[in-house]
Amino acid sequence: MFLKFQFGFNMFPDIPRPLNTQYKCYSVSMLPGNERHDVERGGKIIMPPSALDQLTRLNIVYPMLFKLTNKRTNRITHCGVLEFVADEGKVYLPYWMMHNLLLEEGDLLQIESVSLPVATFSRFQPQSIDFLDITNPTAVLENGLRSFACLTTGDMIAIKYNQRIYELCVLESKPGPAVSIIECDMNVEFAPPVGYKEPERIKKPDEEMAVDAVELMPAGFVAFCGEGNRLDGKKKREIATSSKMAVKAAYQRGVPDYNYKIGTLRFLRNSRPPLKENKEPTEEFKAFTGEGFSLRQSKSKKLL
Repeated sequence: MFLKFQFGFNMFPDIPRPLNTQYKCYSVSMLPGNERHDVERGGKIIMPPSALDQLTRLNIVYPMLFKLTNKRTNRITHCGVLEFVADEGKVYLPYWMMHNLLLEEGDLLQIESVSLPVATFSRFQPQSIDFLDITNPTAVLENGLRSFACLTTGDMIAIKYNQRIYELCVLESKPGPAVSIIECDMNVEFAPPVGYKEPERIKKPDEEMAVDAVELMPAGFVAFCGEGNRLDGKKKREIATSSKMAVKAAYQRGVPDYNYKIGTLRFLRNSRPPLKENKEPTEEFKAFTGEGFSLRQSKSKKLL
């Protein structure tokens, strides 16, 4: 009979059973002894030692996560456990958690052990515009979430940074409304803070140019079309007269130059209109002509 009982005991191992009980809840400030600032900064609670004995007997799934329910208001959140040092029949919660559950000192709180999926995504909304003053908000949030065990959609968590407390609302979490953030790779997004308004973009009026572009474009300008002379006195062979050369069309503002080729540079210069006065005909230029002088005087001039 003993062997049969032993064989049957091995074939049917213990099935995990959840812990479901009620405790009187108090804020961390009511915990006897030194102040526990580490409990206020995170999302974990302090339970009595008897709860640890029950959890070990029930063969629960680790990590230890709990569902907290205020049956009077039907408010629900999830948390982890930090220590089992509370007085029997009492649990101590962070102030922000009691505020979310609408609990007062000494109210009854239903606690049930649960197993949550690992988080992959979460979206937060800061409750103050001052959160934008943080240089790296993602790193600050990551550092603050190290004291949390899980997240619940709709919760208002509190994170302390530079002697200030910032509240963030959990708008969304995946793959479920309640997720575990212990040893997870979670993507984080931020929604615009409450009361944030995008700055209005003021369009500057178009400033008119001091000089019109039309005045900078000379009409009829042709480069390298002036007169030239040779040093040897010979006449320059005329390749094309000014009348035959193509005259550049007058510039029209707003009309693109379809003949432009990439890589060409054009320098615009102001040209003065030619004088209408009749000029006297100039003599033909001859190189190396004119009178010459010598520094030495001839002998005939010296004798005289």
